[in-house]
Amino acid sequence: MRKWILIALAVIMALTALGCQSNADKVSKNLSKDCEQFKCQRRIVGVNGITDKVEFMVEGRCSIEGDGLGTLRALIVTCEQSKGEYKKHYIGMSDNMFFVSTQLQALPESIYHTKIILKPQNIVPDFDLVTGGG
Repeated sequence: MRKWILIALAVIMALTALGCQSNADKVSKNLSKDCEQFKCQRRIVGVNGITDKVEFMVEGRCSIEGDGLGTLRALIVTCEQSKGEYKKHYIGMSDNMFFVSTQLQALPESIYHTKIILKPQNIVPDFDLVTGGG
C-alpha cells in the first residue's frame, strides 16, 4: 500500500513540475518544434567577426543543428526545397565566425498546450536492399 502512495505522489509531483513553465518557455518550445518540422521561414546569416563581412546566407524552411562537439565547429542546415525534396548544407565555423538565425514570419502558438509530434510511419523502417554481384 505504501508503495502505491509513493508512486502516486511521484506522479503528482512530476505533473506539477510540467505545469510550472512560463508562457514564454512553452511558446519557445512549440516554435522550435514547428521550425524543426519545416513550418517556418528562416534566414541564417554567417558573419566574419573580424571583417564584419557576410560569409554566407541561407533562407528558407530550414532546420539548424550544431555538430554536437561542444564548441561549434560546423553548422548543419537542412532545408526543404519543395514537398519531399531537401538539401543539407554543412557550414564550417571558426573562432572569428558567428551566425544569426532569424524567423521571418510569426506562427500562432498556444501558451497552454505542449506540442507532441507523433509520426507512425517512422515506426516501421524503410529498407533498401543492396546486394553484391555482377
